[in-house]
Amino acid sequence: MDATLFKQLVSTMPIGKKLPDANYIHKDGLMEIATELSSFIGAVSQALKIESDSWDLVKLNKKEFKLSLLSYPTFFTQAYPALTQSVTIDLVKLTHRITTYQESDNPPILHRKETMLPTSHEAYESFVHITQEGENAGLYENSRMIGFKQSWERIIAQHGYELVDGRLFRSSAIASIDKSAIDRHKTALVRHELSSPMKQLAKQGFLNGEYSLFDYGCGRGDDLRELQAHGLEALGWDPNFCPDAGKLTSDVVNIGFVINVIEDQVERSEAVIGAWQLCTKLLVVSAMLANDSYISQFTPYKDGVITSRNTFQKYYAQAELKGYIERTLDENAIAIAPGIYYVFRDKIEEQRFLAKRHQRHHQWHQITTPAPTSEAQARLLFTQHQQLLNRFWDRCLELGRLPVDEEFADSNKITMYFGNAKKAFKLLMQVQGEQAEQEFEQAIKLRQEDLLVYFALCQFEQRKGYTHLPDEQKRDIKIFFNTYKIAITEAKALLFAIADTQLIEQACIDANNINLPASKLNSGHSLEFHKKFLSYLPALLRVYVGAAVQLYGELDEIDLIKIHITSGKVSFMGYDNFDTSPLPTLRERIKVKMRDLEVDFFDYLEIEQRPILLDKIVFIDLNTENYNKQKTFNKRLNKELIKLEFNGRNITRLQLNTLLKKSEIKIQNNQLRKI
Repeated sequence: MDATLFKQLVSTMPIGKKLPDANYIHKDGLMEIATELSSFIGAVSQALKIESDSWDLVKLNKKEFKLSLLSYPTFFTQAYPALTQSVTIDLVKLTHRITTYQESDNPPILHRKETMLPTSHEAYESFVHITQEGENAGLYENSRMIGFKQSWERIIAQHGYELVDGRLFRSSAIASIDKSAIDRHKTALVRHELSSPMKQLAKQGFLNGEYSLFDYGCGRGDDLRELQAHGLEALGWDPNFCPDAGKLTSDVVNIGFVINVIEDQVERSEAVIGAWQLCTKLLVVSAMLANDSYISQFTPYKDGVITSRNTFQKYYAQAELKGYIERTLDENAIAIAPGIYYVFRDKIEEQRFLAKRHQRHHQWHQITTPAPTSEAQARLLFTQHQQLLNRFWDRCLELGRLPVDEEFADSNKITMYFGNAKKAFKLLMQVQGEQAEQEFEQAIKLRQEDLLVYFALCQFEQRKGYTHLPDEQKRDIKIFFNTYKIAITEAKALLFAIADTQLIEQACIDANNINLPASKLNSGHSLEFHKKFLSYLPALLRVYVGAAVQLYGELDEIDLIKIHITSGKVSFMGYDNFDTSPLPTLRERIKVKMRDLEVDFFDYLEIEQRPILLDKIVFIDLNTENYNKQKTFNKRLNKELIKLEFNGRNITRLQLNTLLKKSEIKIQNNQLRKI
């Protein structure tokens, strides 16, 4: 083995944690790399008489003819194991150096352990979950600060978390089984940003100042301080840190990551019910999620597990959490994000939320100049109040009907200048002619379809029929369906139709050929498209995807949607830099199985191992910025790949760079260049 061959084999390793200067791999993964390289590592170890059980990882230098044998005795038992010994071998000078860390208070520690193992390894999946939690908590934002034990613990604390058996928990949410033996008043460290449930409330408009908020189990009040600083009416209670604070009735009540730590099932239910009784409009329930493979490593206790700190933790699957909430409260729970659900006490507020969630927003043709008319008075009146009429017309198109007084802010002006809404509408039609008639007919059709999709998805969630509807929905039902019964009958027919694979397939074909500005149809298998085109789908497919969204939550981090035609599944894909990179890389994939009411999560944590989207061009339309640049890039890339006889789809950026190198091509600044 010489230095040239060594560097070549290291640079082409299919697995391992890949850093700019070196690759790291666990000895259990050596079987996945080139035999020459793995045999050489073993030979070096034997030559120095280093027993195989005294090292766990090997560090392979990319730039120099060096390697290090690293000892991490707790690799499989601790989330972030510490280095105890390093043997660094310089294969040019034929020297080696031993460094020990057993007595160190601040040893190097290890992250992203799954990258150093084969995907088939039994520990791989649990390591993926550990890394994902760190990502979600924002712990990896500054990679230079996480390499040593003390700085890593400080970062965890700064973000308001504690580490329990390799899992991150909000400091204020950790409770103990043995109340006499464990101090439950542990210091709750300050979090530097809003918790995920609060971020969702902000996004949905519930933190706009119109709603009072109560945080049930608020810890030291990290969220409350931030909300109060913005002038919001936000209070909280916590059994450890604010036990004397009153439990106050509020519009919105949040019980965030509390039920995970209550071991007594009756007490747990009482907490949820207690929070529910305090809210007048909305309850937010959130809990920790984990899969069976992770849970199985702990000691079972009641319906949860006991951690090494003698704390109780109850983990949920997404569907399990929904079922628990609905059984406890006998109310419908709406998935907002993984581990976060909304439960509305105010059913009118719920229907407004859901209707808005599934309503499309269209760019209507703006009226600018009146069409010629023989009625000079009408023409003059229109021109005199054109801006007011433009706003009125936009509202008519949005509703698909004439607005009543409370639905249009300037209704008093309409009455003042035109007598009433009907007369104003008649004037618009008279001046604009056939164009306005066609546009309004289209608005009626679209609004009716939006309502039908909304009612169908309510049936999918098995929502109860409500005796009290928002006034605006009563008007919609009367105008578009005549009766509520007719609306529900049509909605049920639409919902049941999503089980008909022939109808779904034809709808996918029509959507690809007619409705969608850009999409990819995999004949007989699936339809893929960008989420921004979701509103272009026919009603049947909107219900199909909408049902999956109700099981998963909002699509904030998602770019592409795949409708599986025959299997009753929908996949959501999130990419890095989809809008700015010609070759976005797959960061996460979520598969929703609607028949089983299950949600599966697949994360691609190792950046260099993320699959590339080679055909981005088919998912963007002509109006997309840099469309022509993307088209040119894809044309040239495909030409090079054809030369190289590559006809596959799943390829990582590292593999693509290696492949293009054969043609003396490299990707630089989002362009293909000659080496």
